[in-house]
Amino acid sequence: MTVFLLIFVSAAVPQLQAAQAHPLSETKAADKEGEPGKTLPITAKTAVTRHKVSIGGKEYSYTATASFLPLTSEAGEPEAEIFSTSYTIDTPQGAPKRPIMFVFNGGPGAASAWLHLGALGPRRVEMLPDGNLPAPPFRLVDNGSSWLDLGDLVFVDPVGTGYSRAGKPDLAKGYASVRGDIESLLKFVRLYLTRNERWSSPVYLVGESYGTFRCAGMADQLAEHGVALNGIILISSVLNFQTISFDNGNDLPYQLFLPSYTATAWYHKKLAPELMQDLERTVTEAENWAGSEYQLALNKGDRLTPGERREVVAKLSRYTGLSPAMVDNLNLRIDGRTFVRELLRDQRRTVGYMDSRFNAANVDPAASSGFDPTVTTIRPPYTSLVNNYLREELGFKSDLEYYTLGGGIGHWDWETKNGYADTSDNLRNTMAKNPYMKVFVASGLFDLATPHFATDYTLAHLGLTPPLRQNITTHRYRSGHMMYLEKESLAQLKRDVADFIAASSKAANQ
Repeated sequence: MTVFLLIFVSAAVPQLQAAQAHPLSETKAADKEGEPGKTLPITAKTAVTRHKVSIGGKEYSYTATASFLPLTSEAGEPEAEIFSTSYTIDTPQGAPKRPIMFVFNGGPGAASAWLHLGALGPRRVEMLPDGNLPAPPFRLVDNGSSWLDLGDLVFVDPVGTGYSRAGKPDLAKGYASVRGDIESLLKFVRLYLTRNERWSSPVYLVGESYGTFRCAGMADQLAEHGVALNGIILISSVLNFQTISFDNGNDLPYQLFLPSYTATAWYHKKLAPELMQDLERTVTEAENWAGSEYQLALNKGDRLTPGERREVVAKLSRYTGLSPAMVDNLNLRIDGRTFVRELLRDQRRTVGYMDSRFNAANVDPAASSGFDPTVTTIRPPYTSLVNNYLREELGFKSDLEYYTLGGGIGHWDWETKNGYADTSDNLRNTMAKNPYMKVFVASGLFDLATPHFATDYTLAHLGLTPPLRQNITTHRYRSGHMMYLEKESLAQLKRDVADFIAASSKAANQ
């Protein structure tokens, strides 16, 4: 998940060099299969426990493994340790391998705790039904919408997140970059498949926010290492940072954010009565205007006639709930940070950026920016419960700080100039190389970090052939960036992914 998207000027991600890793000596590990002292090709820093969970009315027994996997240099010297938590269900001998999903959150700088304890894992953080913050102390509950019945799950914390660390401070900088991040995770996936004998399993990548960006980049390079993915699941996607970067000279985000502004204004009852009747119809109307008249007006710039400008001001005010005077003063260009501060200014409240259904008191109305009510909603319960869960339920003892959201990485190096970070080309290339790979895309209508219309724009500009376009499935949810915070969207996301996994597995067997 990305809570604070680090939006810097960057450019398309270059082809990454092959990631190399050297085998490490085997060590005695915990009892994984009930055989005391069994030799396993994994690091000794491992905790293995057995559990049960009910998913969809059926009980499943599973093994949870929390462990470090060391990464080494070309010379075989240790450079970093990546922490992961995996869940596997035993299959009868001779049965086909279960699908395996490698799961990544975003940031950059966010650990996998969000998807882990929010949507996919067998245990989840209990929030209020609408996703809001419950009263402390917080608690974990069994996740009846877990994806564990669909495949084995591996939640991966990139270096600088969770417990994952570079071996030395001077090595950390190399992992805080587009290339270094992706290459290290390529190593992890290859080593995991090798050490756990999963090369014959159907393989999926699951990413949220910046995690979608890294998954698209990884997919292209995994193909070069002989890993043909069955599917990629992109939650709250951002593949092309031009679509969300409010920069001088880049008018694209203004039109792509507009439908999300409309959805937000609808939720907070700031639209005209006729627009309040049907959310989907109103959002579609806003999309059509944003992609036609508004786009043309932005392109004209100062060449707009006074009459044309008045018409655009009126429409922008209508679709955003902001006053015509404010829209005019902003030169028809409303960035996301301004919108969340202004929509409920008359109530002295600010709405969430990642989930604009949430709002909080605006105690400093004169400030140009403030905290995101979404972050204040999710940070305390997820941080406290992931620490308690790993230590108490999974038995992984560590005095390291578990970095859930920032704190473990410094400046992120986008490695390019005069452009925007973009892995959409990597996704397109992977789909061309592997026509069997399916893509699932989930977006929240109330997400102002990675708006759904920006995702639609990116997908529409991949340049795919008609048959390849049919490999993409898109879904929208009446929730925010973390659509699974809202209980109904959590259940619907699981149902949609279950259909996607079934369809992609069927296609692979034809």
